[in-house]
Amino acid sequence: MTEETNINNDYKPWGMEVNQFCMLMHLAQLAGYAIPLAGLVLPIIMWATNKDKSDIVDQHGKNILNWIISSIIYVFVCILLMIVFIGFFALIAFAICSLIFIVLGAIKANDGEIYKYPFAINFIK
Repeated sequence: MTEETNINNDYKPWGMEVNQFCMLMHLAQLAGYAIPLAGLVLPIIMWATNKDKSDIVDQHGKNILNWIISSIIYVFVCILLMIVFIGFFALIAFAICSLIFIVLGAIKANDGEIYKYPFAINFIK
């Protein structure tokens, strides 16, 4: 695709409106609950195949990827803290927060807003 599609916003990733695609990119993280690693792989594939064609998709994808990487770190820390039992509670709290953040991200994306996950470490700018 050319830069022209990036400017006039006529681009439809995977045949969808950009806002719907970005919403599904956020919700794709939940696929990991049904299929192991799908919540990691699916959003990355969605972002990687469309990041050069839409700035909005690129920004959402970077925010999602930053959240995924941060989540892996937070889960690892929670697992380490299980030695002193606080990790069990921290992991449950993190899972609830993560679910809420993903749903909020999907809602904001559907409304056309860029959502930056709270507590996400900014690895990819």
